Amino acid sequence: MISRDAHHMSQAVRIARRGLGLAWPNPAVGAIVVAPTGEIVGRGWTAPGGRPHAEAIALERAGSRAKGSTLYVTLEPCAHEGGRGAPCSRVIIGAGVGRVVIGIPDPDPRTAGRGIEQMRSAGIEVIDGVCAAQAASVTFGHLMRVTEGRPAVTLKLAVGSDGRVPQGDGEPVWITGPEARAHGHLLRAMNDAILVGRGTVAADNPSLTCRLPGMSCRSPVRAVLDSRLRTPPDAALFDDLMVPVWLLCAAGEPHPNADLLHDHGAEIVPVPVDDCGMIDVQDALETLACRGITRVLIEGGPSVADAFLDADLVDEAVIYQGANPVGEQGLAALGGDGLDRFAKNSHFTVIASRAFGEDRMTRWRRMRTCSLELSAA
Repeated sequence: MISRDAHHMSQAVRIARRGLGLAWPNPAVGAIVVAPTGEIVGRGWTAPGGRPHAEAIALERAGSRAKGSTLYVTLEPCAHEGGRGAPCSRVIIGAGVGRVVIGIPDPDPRTAGRGIEQMRSAGIEVIDGVCAAQAASVTFGHLMRVTEGRPAVTLKLAVGSDGRVPQGDGEPVWITGPEARAHGHLLRAMNDAILVGRGTVAADNPSLTCRLPGMSCRSPVRAVLDSRLRTPPDAALFDDLMVPVWLLCAAGEPHPNADLLHDHGAEIVPVPVDDCGMIDVQDALETLACRGITRVLIEGGPSVADAFLDADLVDEAVIYQGANPVGEQGLAALGGDGLDRFAKNSHFTVIASRAFGEDRMTRWRRMRTCSLELSAA
């Protein structure tokens, strides 16, 4: 039974990933309904915008076959009122499910064990902690938002063989090939927001959308650190107004360009500043979290990358290294240390590495020592 539970929970984790980048402000959750015969009679993952929840979708698809079934769900079913529809714990009870297998408990104080308690009180057998590390990984952004008040942060950076970053002159400059760039677009699709500094907008004039075939609808919110609101209104960011643009500016200061940028499609988001009048990156992340963002991809230049690394706010880093050097005209990456900044940092470890043609991608993860759920991620 344990191996069967692990098998079905692994399936639930895989389908939960389909909601990454789309489910915010709710977590991406996967659910599978298995009849007493062993047949899978319902599958579901969190719908875009966070509703309906995975459990409700899976049980609706199962219909009457859900009675006496086992429900596998990556995160503890919600127990709080006030949202659209009944809490998932009540939906599960009403469907006559006989057994529920959970990946990890939900630390959200509105649920935090109440979902499990309600189901057990209704006579449902509940088992939790199955494939907890896998379930925590796919739910990591939600865990960070609830427990630390910020989204999970992935830093993405492309460097040449000499570890330097190419400079744009009003348009992007590529140091990696199309395969590596396509993988980077997939990262965009799996995050709620992509964040850059105003300098990147000025140097590269990027659109910051997901341009994989058939996946433009998965483009994340484009967030720009622009304390003085100097983003030009003709920037490529505003060419596609179906994808939100949030300009994070200094709170409490006059911004003469605010109305003009708003008219071009930007949402102006004030953020507290530090003693030097600069946006504090911790405050920027907390502001994004308050707006529902659970996963953010940092694609800014070296100065933005350094700011988040110096503040110890990077959870993962995805570094693409091209086969050719950038040269002296490029920018020094990661405080001038290049990839050594991760290699010599005991807080990070390599979790994946692969080639894209002549390019190499290395994925680093920060080793955490906090709650069980977060350390498992």
